[in-house]
Amino acid sequence: MIVKFKNYIEREHLYAQGQQVLLAVSGGRDSVTLVDLVARCGIPFGIAHCNFHLRPGDCDRDENFVRQLASRHGVKCYVAQFDTRKYAVQYKLSIEEAARRQRYDFFEKIRLEENYDTVATAHHRDDSIETFFINLMRGTGIAGLHGILPRNGCIIRPLLSISRAEIDEYVRKQGLSYVDDYTNSETVYLRNRVRLQLLPLLRQLSPAFDSVMDENMRCLRETETIFTKAVEAVEREVVTKNDDAVYVDIEALRRFSPIRTYLFEILRPYGFSSSVVDDIIHSLDGISGKQFFSHSHRIVKDRARLIITHLAHEIDDNSVELSAEDVVRCEVSEMKFFVADYVPTSKIALDSDTAWFDMDKLHFPLVLRHWRHGDRIEPFGMKGSRKVSDIFSDNKISLTEKERILLLCDSRGAVLWIAGLRASRHAAVTGSTKRILIVERK
Repeated sequence: MIVKFKNYIEREHLYAQGQQVLLAVSGGRDSVTLVDLVARCGIPFGIAHCNFHLRPGDCDRDENFVRQLASRHGVKCYVAQFDTRKYAVQYKLSIEEAARRQRYDFFEKIRLEENYDTVATAHHRDDSIETFFINLMRGTGIAGLHGILPRNGCIIRPLLSISRAEIDEYVRKQGLSYVDDYTNSETVYLRNRVRLQLLPLLRQLSPAFDSVMDENMRCLRETETIFTKAVEAVEREVVTKNDDAVYVDIEALRRFSPIRTYLFEILRPYGFSSSVVDDIIHSLDGISGKQFFSHSHRIVKDRARLIITHLAHEIDDNSVELSAEDVVRCEVSEMKFFVADYVPTSKIALDSDTAWFDMDKLHFPLVLRHWRHGDRIEPFGMKGSRKVSDIFSDNKISLTEKERILLLCDSRGAVLWIAGLRASRHAAVTGSTKRILIVERK
């Protein structure tokens, strides 16, 4: 194991003699293994730990364990305390994204203040494969299919050549102590379902699955390098930027094929999904003024250009993004979310302050926001769609009331629920539903 660890560090140029490494340590078996291997290789290191206060009692237990681990190795231990749920609401993020930002901001702060050269995380080969399939299902394009990179700036991942099974065996042989996170076994999380349900099946079908995936991701990383250069060349031809907006020249874009691929890659950094890109392409010969939205940006189709602007000053303060993990018995803004098993004999609440959805048909992340001009909904029990503004008119909703009403939308921009007024037929509960998402307006 130590030889494999050293060889990977050398091959990927992750460490140079005399450098100091800050280890991100949760206290789990992966990060404990990382600490042990780095110590045995004689690499100078310190330990950083984040207490996100998401698991009452367990988070403090983990923090104490990591402090003791650092003490046994005689190294510095840096600990940050976070109110992650408050941070998520404040910055309109999912819990997962909020924790990620807090974690890496803290690591970088310590790295700079304490003169560490790099920050090492304990991501291993299985993590990288899981990331591949999660990104594949989310439709992130080729950039999401290379798995986790060995190095990203000052972040290094020296365990990426090592499997979870190898780590488990190493922990057993070395008699290493660690703490368990019970949420790792909860299949409500997408990553856990990939780990516990999908990958074991694929390994049964192909005994060489892990090594084949390792090679696939290596090839995709190299392919991405070529692909990115081609996209950047097109972008230089069709995109101009200033402080307020980004402009895509429509006629210049038409000269390149496949237009959909180039436009998707140009718009991907601004959060536009592939389905929205399709809609934009269909609008290129249409009238000016049509608008398209991502969670962070707006595109206006002008006569000769696509104009991309940030929504920082357009989206209200109550706009919140929610991942599948966030909606498990979660409370955000003026809403409560519950996930439960569904029994066909269950009585669906009919009051206007509650909506039920088929959890497995929803497209995450969900977005809770205020109404915008142009919003449409496909009402449950009706054919076709209607403007949300027309539903407001039907219900004699005043302007001030419009500004307070929240809309629950999916990742594609479809309106699922006008809170207190009308639900969509998207992700409706049926006799085949297994799990339901219940949303209540407080």
